[in-house]
Amino acid sequence: MVVRSYAAPPTPWSKSLAEPQIHESAYVHSFSNIIGDVKIAENVLISPGTSIRADEGGPFYIAAGSNIQDGVVIHGLEDGRVMGDDQKSYSVWIGKNTSITHLCLIHGPAFIGDDCFIGFRSTVFNARIGHGCIVMMHALVQDVEIPPGKYVPSGAVINNQQQADRLPDVQQEDLTFAHHLIACNEALRSGYQCAEDEACIAPIRNERVQPSESDTENGNQSSRRSSNYSYSSMPSYTAISSDLQKQIRQLLAQGYRISAEYADERRFRTSSWKSAIAIHSDRESEVLDALSDCLAEHAGEYVRLIGIDPKVKRRVMEEIIQRPGDQASKSTPSKASSSYRYSQPAASNNRQVSSSQPQLESDLQQTVAGLVAQGYGIGLEYADERRFRTSSWKSAMSIQSNRESEVMAAITECLAEHEGEYVRLIGIDPNAKRRVMQEIIQRPDSKALTTGTSVSSTSNGRRASTSTPVSAPAKPDSVSLGDTSLSREAIDQVRGLLAQGYKIGTEHADKRRFRTSSWQSCSPIESNQVSEVIEGLEGCMAEHSGEYVRLIGIDPKAKRRVLETLIQKPD
Repeated sequence: MVVRSYAAPPTPWSKSLAEPQIHESAYVHSFSNIIGDVKIAENVLISPGTSIRADEGGPFYIAAGSNIQDGVVIHGLEDGRVMGDDQKSYSVWIGKNTSITHLCLIHGPAFIGDDCFIGFRSTVFNARIGHGCIVMMHALVQDVEIPPGKYVPSGAVINNQQQADRLPDVQQEDLTFAHHLIACNEALRSGYQCAEDEACIAPIRNERVQPSESDTENGNQSSRRSSNYSYSSMPSYTAISSDLQKQIRQLLAQGYRISAEYADERRFRTSSWKSAIAIHSDRESEVLDALSDCLAEHAGEYVRLIGIDPKVKRRVMEEIIQRPGDQASKSTPSKASSSYRYSQPAASNNRQVSSSQPQLESDLQQTVAGLVAQGYGIGLEYADERRFRTSSWKSAMSIQSNRESEVMAAITECLAEHEGEYVRLIGIDPNAKRRVMQEIIQRPDSKALTTGTSVSSTSNGRRASTSTPVSAPAKPDSVSLGDTSLSREAIDQVRGLLAQGYKIGTEHADKRRFRTSSWQSCSPIESNQVSEVIEGLEGCMAEHSGEYVRLIGIDPKAKRRVLETLIQKPD
């Protein structure tokens, strides 16, 4: 079968016109493209639709026994090299018996060790992945070195070394799956090579794949027999929504633990939750299994998900994922620009609100009902345009009642009294004397709003914000704070981040760097004053007009990013 391989094109940085070197035992499908200084070792499988281009960066090396599956793209930057296991310099190195699965992007400089698995549609760029690592589906690994034998969950974004260092270890079931995949692709390679030779096909048809010596030592004989293999590492969780799975994945990727609580109708009204089964694992599949069991065990009851920071022993999230009558998790967390932000949702006790408040939206009623049911106090604050820009809110009437109807009546009265102004709802924990929520419920010249900028407070008093779209805004998207042209959403995000003690940073990228996610930092912004931060953002945008600019929220204590959002695009 004809192999489509070509010499590298002549360029100022590559004049050798190097051609691929492919071992005779390797199989390269004719529908793949291999260009430039690429060395493919023995028993490698290159599947249809792959693009391996060592035309800008090079050389590439694919070690013995590895498989490059359909749609994989391997490319490299002109600059940047990694040290291969042979102590030579490469743009991309892929080790022995490694699987690069469907539609992955491996962009040099990149090193992937022996016995690794890179899941569907995952991206590896400017990174080093140690031997024996498992990277699951839709993950991004960038600018880090992952130690050997680590597990990257599906959907994880690993782009700083702190995240990489706290990844969990690979488990035996993952190794079993990876070994099985290598065996399957080895059989495919052999089959492709003698597909038109009946004498060659006959022994393959009768062959039973035998376990390797290392597999026998590990008790994994059955892992090499596809007819007996159980794909327990890739289950289907029909009781848990995809949004909730993503949220759990993000929590685990940040090193948080997962727990669950449940309550019947009576306990829910008094906020007397009971702990469900303990989930000690940090593996996504095991956590989802445990949550599925919990939802089934407590069908007809309220179940809420708890995110726990094990280092400071505090909750970072509480969210109801099942209510009486639900067939499955209906969790639909608010969309935010950053995966690191969580809001503590208010529960509903399904009580009817007096008809004297028809103008209040049902989501606001639900929020109030949930706060009251959990024993929280309700407060209100208001601000005109000037005070809103400087975040100088004034307290409105005090609401002493804990009866939902009376609270709703007081809210309606406040909205009417401060018509044409901003009004926000405050949830207060009377025991800890702290705010558990802040949400704008009215803007100038608008009706009561169902969502705004809500703030959920953790037990140490810090708040994590979630910006959600507001209905019927009275003003256009662009507002002024001094001479700024930043959008209202960006200004609100800056205020929220600074109020929580976070720092603000900026990064820029031209179109080429944006495509490869190679951002560069702007001048640091040291101030925590809104006006000075806005000025710093404007300076970066002006200096890099015609480029992408993004706003970064940084937690200075945990030294991690809590927000990344674009505030400028070219043209």
